[in-house]
Amino acid sequence: MSKTFALLTLLIGSTQTFAQQKDSVTTRTLDEVVVTANKLEQKQSSTGKVITVISQEQVKKSNGKTVAQLLNEQAGITINGALNNAGSVQTVYMRGASAGRTLILMDGIPLNDPSTITTDYDLNLFSLNDVDHIEVCKGAQSTLYGSDAIAGVINIITIKKDLQKPVSIQSTLSQGNLGTSRNNLQVSGKLDKFTYTARFARLSTNGFSSAYDSTGKKNFDNDRYDGTVSNAQVFYQATPSLSFKTFALYSQYKAGIDAGIFTDDKDYNISNSSFITGTGFAYHKNNFSLNGTYQYNELKRNYLNDSLDKTSTIFENNTYFGKSQFVELYASIHFPKGFTLLAGADYRFNSYNQHYFSISSFGPYSSEFRDTSLNQKALYVSMIYNSPDKKFNLELGGRYNDHSRYGHNSTYTFNPSYNFGNGFRIFGSVSSGFKAPSLYQLSINDKLDAEKSVNYEAGMSLQKKSFQTRLVYFNRQINNGIDYNYITFRYFNYVKQTVNGVEWEFAVQPSAKWHITGNYSLLLSEEITQNRVTNKDTISYPYLLRRPKHNFNLTAGYEPLKGLYVSVSGKYVSSRYDVGGYKKADVLLDGYFLLGAYAEYRMNEHIKFFADAQNLTNRKFFDVRGFNSIPFLYNTGITFNW
Repeated sequence: MSKTFALLTLLIGSTQTFAQQKDSVTTRTLDEVVVTANKLEQKQSSTGKVITVISQEQVKKSNGKTVAQLLNEQAGITINGALNNAGSVQTVYMRGASAGRTLILMDGIPLNDPSTITTDYDLNLFSLNDVDHIEVCKGAQSTLYGSDAIAGVINIITIKKDLQKPVSIQSTLSQGNLGTSRNNLQVSGKLDKFTYTARFARLSTNGFSSAYDSTGKKNFDNDRYDGTVSNAQVFYQATPSLSFKTFALYSQYKAGIDAGIFTDDKDYNISNSSFITGTGFAYHKNNFSLNGTYQYNELKRNYLNDSLDKTSTIFENNTYFGKSQFVELYASIHFPKGFTLLAGADYRFNSYNQHYFSISSFGPYSSEFRDTSLNQKALYVSMIYNSPDKKFNLELGGRYNDHSRYGHNSTYTFNPSYNFGNGFRIFGSVSSGFKAPSLYQLSINDKLDAEKSVNYEAGMSLQKKSFQTRLVYFNRQINNGIDYNYITFRYFNYVKQTVNGVEWEFAVQPSAKWHITGNYSLLLSEEITQNRVTNKDTISYPYLLRRPKHNFNLTAGYEPLKGLYVSVSGKYVSSRYDVGGYKKADVLLDGYFLLGAYAEYRMNEHIKFFADAQNLTNRKFFDVRGFNSIPFLYNTGITFNW
C-alpha cells in the first residue's frame, strides 16, 4: 500500500475542478464562467471564492454514476452513502461539516426537506441526466444563501443555454449487472422567443442487500430500487432586456431497506417523492439587473414494513409530508471604476407533519406530529470591486436574518484576491455561516438558537496552458453546534468543533492525447461533544465520524484515436470511525482503494457508445458500519442525438 500512497501523492488534484472544453482530449481551465460565487456571471479569476466546476462534458462521461457518486469524487467532499446500495441515505460532508451543513441549490435556489431532523435534501431525487453542470462553492456562503451554508453550497444547474435548433432529441439506453437499467429521453429547442427543455429519466436495479450479513449464512435478500425523474422548463425572452421562466420537476423512487445494521428485512421499503415548481423573471438593462424567483417544493416520504417478514417489528407505517416555499428578489448595479453593488431579500416558509403506526410484541402504537411551521426573512448586500487592470478583487457583504422562532442573527463575508499575472493568483476569506434549527429539533427544545460558524480560508492557484493547480487551507470554528443530549433527551447548542484542512487540486496535459487530474483532501479536526460511551460528560474527539482524514482521487484519460476516449480512475479513503452502538466505543472502519474505468466511442455526431466500471477489483469495503458498499459494477449503453 505504501507504493500506492507514493503514486497518489505525486498525482493529487481534482478530477472535476477544471471545466472541460469540447475538443478531442479535453483541456481544463480555472477561469470558467460561474454564477454561484455572488449570483452574477463572472470568471473564476475575478472572485476569491473556491469554486469547483463539474462541466457538462464531465457529466456526460459519468453515465454509470449518480449525482452523489460524482460529487463524492470532488476535493473536500465526502458523500456518505454514495457507494452504498441505491436508495441509501446520502449524507453530504463538505470540509468535515456535519449533516445538513451543506446547502443544495437547484439553479441557484435553495432546496431542503423540512420533515427531516437536519433538513438536508435527498440527492437520490436527482438524476444525472437532468444535470447540465454543477458548481460547488466552498466555505461559508450564508451571506448570500442563508441557513445551512456553513460549509458551502452545491449548485446543481439544469438549465441548458446552448440551444439553437427548434427541436433537439437525446436518448440514452444502458444496462448493467445486478439487473441495472438506466434510460433517459430529453427533448429541447428554441422557437422564436421561447426556449424549452423536457426530460425523463429512469433508474432501476435489483441491487444487493443493504445490510451486511457478518455471518455469511443468513441469506439476506437483495434490496431493489426503482426511480424516475421528470423535468420541464420554459423560458420566454419577452424583450432583449426582459425574460420569464417557469419550471417543474417531479422525482420519485421506491427502495428496499433493511431493519438496521447487520439485520435483514425482506419487506421493508421506503417511498420518496418530491415535486418542485416555480416561476421567475430577469431584467437586464445597461448596468442594472433585477431578478425575482418563486419556488414551491412538496415532499412525501413513507416507510412501510408489512407483516410478511416478521422482525422485532411486525408492522410499521411511518409517513412524512413536508412543504417549503421560497421567494427572492435581488438587484445589482455596476458602477464606474469596477464597483458592483448586489442587494436582495428572500422569504422562506417550511412546514411538515408526520403520522406513525406500528405493531410489535408490545402491541400497537401510534403517534402524530401535527402540522407545524416556521419562516425566515432576510436582507443581504454585497459590495464587489474588480480593479480595472483585473488584478485585485474584493467582496464585502453582510446578511440579516429574522427567524420566526429564535429571533434574528447576522453573517458577514470578506473575500479578497489578487492576480499577479502569468496565471498566478492568491486569495483568502473570512466569513461566517449559520444553520437554523429544524422544526423537529424546535419541537423538542423551542429555546434552540442557530448554530453559527466562523471560517478562514487562504490559497493560491496557478494556471498554465498544460498545467493548473490550486492549493487551499481552511479553518472552521463552531462553538454552539446543535446536537442531541442523551442525558436530558433534548437538542442543545453545546457542540464545539474546530476543523483545519487542506485541499490540493491539479490537472496536467502532458500531450495532446493525455490528460491527468486528481485531488487530495486533508482533515484535522477536534470535536467536543457528549461522551458516546457514558453519555455522562463531554469529551474531546480528535476525529469526525464517517469522515476520513485523507481522501485521494485520481483520473488519467487518453484518446488513442479520434472519437475514442478511455480513462482509469482511482480513489483512496483512509480509515475513519463510525458509531459502535448505544453507549459503546466508536468502531474504526478500514481504509480502502477503489479502481474504476470508463470508455466511450463517438461513431459520429449522432451516436456514442460507452462503458463504465466501478470497483474493478470487487474490493469489500464499508462506508457505514453494518451496511454493504458497492461490489464490482458495470454499465454499458448507447446515446443518440438528433
